Amino acid sequence: MQDLIWFLLPVAAAFGWFAAKRSKGKVGSCSDSILGADYIKGLNYLLNEQQDKAIDVFIRMLEVNSDTVETHLALGNLFRKRGEVDRAIRIHQNLIARTSLNPEQRSDAVLELGQDYMKAGLFDRAEGLFKELIDSNVHLSTVLPLLLDIYQQEKDWENAIGIAGQMGFVGEQPAKAVIAQFYCELAENARVRENVEDAGSWLKKASEYNPHCARARLIQANIARQRGDYQLALDAYEQVAERDIELLPEILDDMHDCHQQLGSVDTFIGYLHEAIIRYAGISPVLTLTDIMRNDEGSESAARFIAGELGKRPSVRGLSRFIDLSLSRSEGAAHENLLILKNMTDQLLENKPVYKCRECGFYGKALHWQCPSCKHWNTIKPIHGVEGE
Repeated sequence: MQDLIWFLLPVAAAFGWFAAKRSKGKVGSCSDSILGADYIKGLNYLLNEQQDKAIDVFIRMLEVNSDTVETHLALGNLFRKRGEVDRAIRIHQNLIARTSLNPEQRSDAVLELGQDYMKAGLFDRAEGLFKELIDSNVHLSTVLPLLLDIYQQEKDWENAIGIAGQMGFVGEQPAKAVIAQFYCELAENARVRENVEDAGSWLKKASEYNPHCARARLIQANIARQRGDYQLALDAYEQVAERDIELLPEILDDMHDCHQQLGSVDTFIGYLHEAIIRYAGISPVLTLTDIMRNDEGSESAARFIAGELGKRPSVRGLSRFIDLSLSRSEGAAHENLLILKNMTDQLLENKPVYKCRECGFYGKALHWQCPSCKHWNTIKPIHGVEGE
């Protein structure tokens, strides 16, 4: 509250100066008429820390002209930043209603009011004002990112594509790479609806904007797998890992299923051995361990994973090793392994699996757009003892 008082004190002084300026030279004026009863009342409210009443008085008495527009804009901006959006809206609406504003002043007020509406969640009203500014070709560097943010929050990907197409960068990311993600969103929606034709069209567009888009290949792989074309799906999954090796943990189970359907698990085992060399994480080791347990038994699988844990320490890997050892233990050794298993489970419980490389956001699920910083394709698996 103190910051508002210190802001309003000079505002009150300015109001008194404007009031005095207006009344200067008027016949019969005196100190009371110069300051005015409203000004004295507003100042008393302010000094008594009744800011709400003081603000109402000052706004009512202050004439909007070239000398006071900036004061109105600054006061409304302060209220929006403080979360008092209703007051900010009232101040900026009052500005726009004035016919005395020049075009530049009006565009400034429209921009502020649009941001008020956006902060209030009134996206349709904000969108209308931002479009007005775009049509007038003013404040584009500010308005385009704001309008794009609205379309992303509303998941209006087609309009988002149109706005991003007018931008060289979205934040610090090339606009073309972000547009490819928007097309992937459209393709994924079509895939869920089993509209393969539309999905294919959107994915083609995504690849045109970003030929190296791993997500586009992932969606193509999932579509092929849904349709039972397991070889086509496998080819696409392998291309996903070639384009972004960090997506490998996301595709291993699906690849395993495709190889099982094709009767080519031996080929998959060879792929996993190569992946273990290329990828520093534990996921391909765990997948190969599970296959070995089914084919060769727990003892062979335990020896394999124990050797790998020496190269890449991992709580997840240790937990799997304990599982394999429990089935072959008894007595005190079995009890001790249960204690260790409980400890590893507690270490892994509620542990984040992914982290945004841009802002550090942690999560347990893969997000293509970071919920925190809104960057695209920056969330990757966490590596280290407690991660990959």
